[in-house]
Amino acid sequence: MIQPHIAVVDDDAFQRRVLEEYLSRQGYRVSGAESGAELRTLLARRDPVDLILLDVQMPGEDGFAVARFVRERGNIAIIMVTAASDTVDRVVGLETGADDYVVKPYEPRELAARIKSVLRRTGRNNGAPPAANGRLRFGRCILDLDARRLTTLDGDGVALAASEFALLKVFAQHPNQVLSRDRLLDLTSNREMEPFDRSIDLRITRIRRKIEVDPSKPEVIRTVRGAGYIYAPDGD
Repeated sequence: MIQPHIAVVDDDAFQRRVLEEYLSRQGYRVSGAESGAELRTLLARRDPVDLILLDVQMPGEDGFAVARFVRERGNIAIIMVTAASDTVDRVVGLETGADDYVVKPYEPRELAARIKSVLRRTGRNNGAPPAANGRLRFGRCILDLDARRLTTLDGDGVALAASEFALLKVFAQHPNQVLSRDRLLDLTSNREMEPFDRSIDLRITRIRRKIEVDPSKPEVIRTVRGAGYIYAPDGD
């Protein structure tokens, strides 16, 4: 299972390390950044961030400015961290696009509960969340919905036919749901173009060769005997 990736942005090195260790123990993948500039570098990597825990009061570029930058360039979940007396900060944080906020000093269990709630609401808790720029994990590949590209985890391009992209997009929109062949034909708008029963099977066979670690034992797009196919984002 691919654990959600959380970025902790705080200029206080001690507080940042405490949060990183605590969230790691909760089962998350955690990266730290002491400023907006470090967060930008982190977001530019090929490891998508699912949620940003963002301190408001930072020297130089404050949390509000960082939140605006993130919102203008993607749909990553944001939880702002504010001081207890700063009601205005909480309001402004939500207005800049934050999904939630926590108030210092906070109980770690409350923070963990809020993180779980935000990840659940934004659809990022199942191991295949839509990250910034519409990038999703498909087995050993990444599908970029905006660019209509499939790449390996190392960034190498993988040839992808338009009909294969359409099918992957449908699976991305219906994770953990059994979809019949007829339903897949309807959703990909290919019923008239490819009316024979085996068209979906052939496309899935081609896709599996590209995304599965072992295409003969598929873990990402599985066959449900007598019913159709299911996309299992986390491989469970």
